[in-house]
Amino acid sequence: MDLKAYIRDVPDFPKPGIMFKDITPLLKSPEAFAEVTRQFVEIAKGLSPDKIVAVESRGFIFGAALALALKCSLIPVRKPGKLPYKTHRETYQLEYGTDSLEIHVDAIEKGDKVLLVDDLLATGGTLAASARLITRLGGEVEGILTVVELSFLNGRDKLEGLPYYPLIAY
Repeated sequence: MDLKAYIRDVPDFPKPGIMFKDITPLLKSPEAFAEVTRQFVEIAKGLSPDKIVAVESRGFIFGAALALALKCSLIPVRKPGKLPYKTHRETYQLEYGTDSLEIHVDAIEKGDKVLLVDDLLATGGTLAASARLITRLGGEVEGILTVVELSFLNGRDKLEGLPYYPLIAY
């Protein structure tokens, strides 16, 4: 199945000059969504994760499907103030300023094998910060999975050599 056929380009979103890669047509197709899940499961079989860490918000969609298929725990990484319990925070650089992500302090245990899941890798800041949160809690990032990679933005460079598995690259 050609998954690229299910990714819609939306020009000038969220601001002029940006070509947004919209995954909603993929989600609208049960067959395409199932194919993404199938491919993620196939990758994960060779890694044997204990937990799936999914990044807010579109990462939750793919992370939940993968966690269910693998019978693994699903751990959310969210923007500050969205998680109800004690958290660890990781701040990272944006093009103009900073942003932060949080994870519950008890979400990962020392030695947990973790797969990190999101919909898209752009500049890499979000996934790199999420990987640092996992490592800080004692987890081992076995791999990072995304549906889409915008390779021209070189976000992979921020992943510091962690195994990375995109399904589609632009």
